[in-house]
Amino acid sequence: MGLPRNFGSPMQAVSRPGAGERAFVYAKACGIVGKSFVAKRISALKQPGRLSALDRLVFPQGSRELPERELLPDLERRITDRTVSQILAIVSSYSRPPELLLRLLRTWEYADLKSSLNALVSGESSFPSWTKLGSFAVVRFAAYPDLSAMLKGTEFEFLLDKEMNLVKGGNAIKAQTELDKRYYRSLWQAMKQLPPGDRAVSERILGEEISLRNCIWALRLRTYYGMTGREAAEHLMDIGPLKTAKASGRKKGAEASGSLAADACAMLEFGLDSRPAWKGWRRERFLNPETPGQPWAANPRYFQNAVGDYLYRLALRSFRRKPFSVDTAFCFIRIKQYEEDILISLAEGLGLGMTGQDVLALLEVIP
Repeated sequence: MGLPRNFGSPMQAVSRPGAGERAFVYAKACGIVGKSFVAKRISALKQPGRLSALDRLVFPQGSRELPERELLPDLERRITDRTVSQILAIVSSYSRPPELLLRLLRTWEYADLKSSLNALVSGESSFPSWTKLGSFAVVRFAAYPDLSAMLKGTEFEFLLDKEMNLVKGGNAIKAQTELDKRYYRSLWQAMKQLPPGDRAVSERILGEEISLRNCIWALRLRTYYGMTGREAAEHLMDIGPLKTAKASGRKKGAEASGSLAADACAMLEFGLDSRPAWKGWRRERFLNPETPGQPWAANPRYFQNAVGDYLYRLALRSFRRKPFSVDTAFCFIRIKQYEEDILISLAEGLGLGMTGQDVLALLEVIP
C-alpha cells in the first residue's frame, strides 16, 4: 500500500487505473460480495438466536468460545476488522488508488476521531481501541489523550484552534458537525476529480447520501437536542449541486434548487408531531408510518434505518452496472459498510436477548 501520508491532498495528481487493474478489482470485488451477508444471504441472519450462533455463522472457521459479555465486543471488533481488511484488499489492488476510495476508507478514522473527542470531553484517560488502517492512517490515536500529538501536521489540525475550543468547552456537536462537513466535502471533491465515465454512479449515490444525511441530522437535532429550525440549519452541509431531473413543483424540497441541503431545509419548520405537515415532502417515504389509535411523532431512528436500506439497495443495484469503472469499487465499499452496520447491530440486539429476525425487523431490513 505504501502511499505517502499526505495522500489526501487536493494537489494529488489524478491517474486513471489501467484495464488490467480494473478487471482484477471487479473480479475480486464480485468474489467478496458473493460471500457477504447481502442480497439473498441477508435472510440467513434471521436464524441466530444467540450471540455465539451469530459468531459461528459469520466466522465458521474462527469463532470464539467466550462468555457472551466478552464475546460481544470481541465479535464487533472482528466484524469491523474483516470489513476493513476486505476493503483494503480492493483499494490496494490499484497501483495508485483513486482518492475517492481512500476517502471512503477513511470513514473509520473519522468515526474513531469523533469517539476520541467524546472521550476527551468525558475526561477518559485512555482510548481503548481504534480501527487500524495501516499506512493509510493519519491520526496518531496511540498519542491519546494528547490531542496535539494526535493531530499536529494532519488535515485535522483545525481541531486544535482555540476558536473551536472543542475539548475545554465540551462542544461535541460542533466537532461532529465540522468533521462531517469536511468528510463529505472531501468525498465530493475527490469524486469530482474522476473522469465522468468513472463517477456517474458514484455522483448519484453520494449526492443522495449527502442530501439524506442532512435530513437525518436535522431531524436528530430537532428531536433529541430541541433545536429550532434556524439552529439546526447551521449544521447542514451544502456541498454541491445534485444533477437530476427537476422535481414536480408541489414537492417540498425540490432537486431543481441545486442544493444538497434543500430537502433538509424544507422540513426544518414541519411539526414533529404533525404527520399532515410532512405531506408532499420529497423524502416523505422514509418517515415512520402512522399507527391507528396512537399519536404520531417523527422518529429519527426509523428514518435513518430506512435511508440506510435505500442507499444499500442503490449501491447493490449499481454494483455491476459499469464493471470496469471506479464506480464498481465505490459501490463495493458502500455495500461492505452496510453489511458491517447490519452485523454489528445484530450482535448488539442478540446481546440484549432479541432474535435475529426481531433485529432485522427493527432495522427495517427486508431480505
